[in-house]
Amino acid sequence: MTYFDHLYSPTALAENRQPPMGLNAFLKYFIGQFRAAFAIRMVLVAIGSVADAMMPIFVGLVVGMLASTNPGEIFDVHGQTLLWMIAVVVVVRPLTFMLDTLIRNHAIVPNLVDLVRWQSHFHVIRQSWTFFQNDFAGRIANKIIQAGEAIEIGVNLTIDAAWYALIFVVVAVVVLAQLDIVLLVPIGLWLLAYAILFTITMPLIARYSEELSESKSVMTGRIVDSYTNIQTLKTFSTGGHEDRYVADSVNDHAVSFRKLMRVFTYMWSTLFLLNAALVVSVTWLSLSAWNSGTLSAAAVATAIPFALQIMNMSGWILEIGSSIFRQVGTVRDSMDTIAQPLTMLDAPDARDMVVPRGELVYDNVSFNYWRGKTGSVIDNFNLTIQPGEKIGLVGRSGSGKSTLVNLALRMFDVQDGAIRIDGQDVRHVTQESVRAAIGLVSQDTSLLHRSVRENLKYGRQSASDEEMIRAAEQAKVHDVIMGLVDPKGRTGYDAHVGERGVKLSGGQRQRVAIARVLLKNAPILVLDEATSALDSEVEAAIQEQLTTLMQGKTVIAIAHRLSTIASMDRLVILEAGQIVEAGTHAQLLASGGHYAQLWERQSGGFLDLETAAQ
Repeated sequence: MTYFDHLYSPTALAENRQPPMGLNAFLKYFIGQFRAAFAIRMVLVAIGSVADAMMPIFVGLVVGMLASTNPGEIFDVHGQTLLWMIAVVVVVRPLTFMLDTLIRNHAIVPNLVDLVRWQSHFHVIRQSWTFFQNDFAGRIANKIIQAGEAIEIGVNLTIDAAWYALIFVVVAVVVLAQLDIVLLVPIGLWLLAYAILFTITMPLIARYSEELSESKSVMTGRIVDSYTNIQTLKTFSTGGHEDRYVADSVNDHAVSFRKLMRVFTYMWSTLFLLNAALVVSVTWLSLSAWNSGTLSAAAVATAIPFALQIMNMSGWILEIGSSIFRQVGTVRDSMDTIAQPLTMLDAPDARDMVVPRGELVYDNVSFNYWRGKTGSVIDNFNLTIQPGEKIGLVGRSGSGKSTLVNLALRMFDVQDGAIRIDGQDVRHVTQESVRAAIGLVSQDTSLLHRSVRENLKYGRQSASDEEMIRAAEQAKVHDVIMGLVDPKGRTGYDAHVGERGVKLSGGQRQRVAIARVLLKNAPILVLDEATSALDSEVEAAIQEQLTTLMQGKTVIAIAHRLSTIASMDRLVILEAGQIVEAGTHAQLLASGGHYAQLWERQSGGFLDLETAAQ
């Protein structure tokens, strides 16, 4: 079994890493990576189907032997034929299906399911930030997870059912035609009616399954969204609003489910009538032919079991066929999310960016989150930050401060102009190298649900434990970490922090984030409200470490608490994506302009920008 387990790798990558749109192309993209295994399966299933089709023939042969042989002579007269029959039943059929089981259950199923998930995730995780902002994380994850099983089940069931049935019916038709051509009349009429039933119901099943899959993804997204934001749910009295929000999606899912079940009810009811007509007509014709002397008892014993076997198989085929088309609907639903082309791509000739100095230049930059809308968030913006210079960005919410940072990180692409780091346009180098050159501590600190060690080393995997601990000590969070114990008994730096770091307080998460950037040691540093979640005592203790961290680096600091950025080399005051003032703290206070008014209106160094704007 181990040999078959390792014939394919579940984490292999295709040469073309963009799953294509279009159902057939999407399926071929993944199935083609297992073409040899599927080809072998088709040969084995065909052999097995022929072996199964021999069973009614064997029954007829045995009945013929009994009718034409005297007692005591059957093994002498027909021994060789019986041995061939035994060989098919005992050797050929079991070995064929055993080998097929090994290939399906070990080479294909686990590897294909997880390969589809892995390659889909590999592509989706490289989508733009906007892609994830416009959807539920739970919905995206559900579509990736369900696609793997849907493709595997759909393809394997097609081989198990459709291909198997086709071979079996061909053998049955050939055998029955040789017995009596009249027997093909009910078989032919039944096949025609069965095909019509199949043609009508299967597309409906595929369509309603796609609707069901989408409603399931929405329901999953809403449920996961509730769990992700559980603190908000617990701290606000919603008066049942959240229950109704999720219940609406459950009801929509039930409506889709009922539509699908109605198709199944009509389909099975019709099939029961068709099968009854098939068995009765074949049996009646066979007995009539025997009665008139045109058909032997052996032939009757062959024809009737064939009809019974086709009847039994028809329900199985219809059940599997409906399952296949349900999987097709699921795959089509998943494909619409998974196969979306990447919108934030590296240039074909992109190289890694080299940052020996750390100069950051915004050259006539314009940007709007909603293309085609009037009024830009950033409009013809120009700013040069010299290597090692420390800039403080000041402005009320919506003035463009965080947008400028995200553009430098190439979370979005500028619509006009360019952003250059040491003369290199961020659009012409690899995204990984741009983000490796910038250390970011944001106000919305998010940690991975992994160990503290993994979170701290995320920006520099090669860092030693000694360097990691030194960074944690500088961020005043080492003692906190050493006191951590998770539900599985892991302690200290091995303790897991929970989804988005919920097991730590906001201030503790912020200090871990600061330690992470200290350890990363990037040449450009961005502090976006880096100390907003800290109390005054801890902030004062960390400010000294931040000062050390900023030495020799180009720094952009964003803060509403002006006292935290007053010592910057230069302060840049933004309003509606434009620079309205720039200078040192002393220069701006002396000029008596916008910044001076803001400084006068804050209490204890906290900036009340909304009041100042009135």
